[in-house]
Amino acid sequence: MTTFLVTGGAGFIGSHLTDSLVRDGHTVIVLDDLSAGSRDNLSSSLGSGRVELVEASVLDSGIVDDCVRAADVCVHLAARLGVRQIVGHPLGALRENVLGVDVVMSAAARHRRRLLFSSSSEVYGKVNHYGLTEGDDRLLGSPAKSRWSYAIAKQYGEALAHAYAKERGVEMTAVRLFNTVGARQSNAYGMVLPRFVAQALAGEPLTVYGDGSQTRCFTDVRDVVRALRLLLDRDAVGVFNVGSSRSVRVLDLARLVVELTASASPIVFVPYEQAHPAGFEELGNRSPDTSALRGLTGWVTEWAVEQTIASVVQFQLSRAEVAPLPATFATAA
Repeated sequence: MTTFLVTGGAGFIGSHLTDSLVRDGHTVIVLDDLSAGSRDNLSSSLGSGRVELVEASVLDSGIVDDCVRAADVCVHLAARLGVRQIVGHPLGALRENVLGVDVVMSAAARHRRRLLFSSSSEVYGKVNHYGLTEGDDRLLGSPAKSRWSYAIAKQYGEALAHAYAKERGVEMTAVRLFNTVGARQSNAYGMVLPRFVAQALAGEPLTVYGDGSQTRCFTDVRDVVRALRLLLDRDAVGVFNVGSSRSVRVLDLARLVVELTASASPIVFVPYEQAHPAGFEELGNRSPDTSALRGLTGWVTEWAVEQTIASVVQFQLSRAEVAPLPATFATAA
């Protein structure tokens, strides 16, 4: 069996990936400073004897080097993310994301370890159209808009991976994730689905920013993890889009959450300038062409957004230890 290093492995996506690897008998070194992740996310895997949790930052080059050396394959997921962090604290987010990927990738290259890097659909910038391919040109907004610091960091990571592959012959893969959602995702950083669910369960108004016409391609974390596993199993190299082809308006997402939770919560609209600090810039429509991933692995999404909402509701209810789900919700799962 293989030993994997998963940076950010106690976080939302990382913990699901760790669980998947452990179920298949692999050993996982989780490197996480627990600033966004938690031990609770790993509760089902920590007792397996196959997970070692190293509580440290990816900026600690000595610890990263030790972890990379001990692993066969590296998956770099650790990053500062979320609108509130990126827009509210652009300097810290930019430095941590750029320096973090530099430390992890340089260690992987030094020890010649295969690495999968989690990039983002944000690298496409202001290009708003359907069926974005990995080779499409990109258009970033003004550097005065701090939301673009995240895209810059992810683009740097992709460029660095390409350079190490070209000049050092190290196998490196980048995946551009489109709006990953699901159980364990926190609403603390501005993520829309867990925020809507928390508001609906509390009977509070669901706050839709702008007019709600902006769309997202919400992709269930279970589909994302399956894509990562397929790419890892095939030793794939290059850049791959990972995302759903179904675009959902944010307003329609709010309506689905209200319907599936049988909530009496109203939906209210909040202007962007009131919802976010200066530096935010909203996008319209962005969706992926995943034919490269599908052609190599056969991957297609299996979980509908309604099922994802069900998983988020179940997760939040289990953490809150509140009343059982209403009958109308149970049919959605």
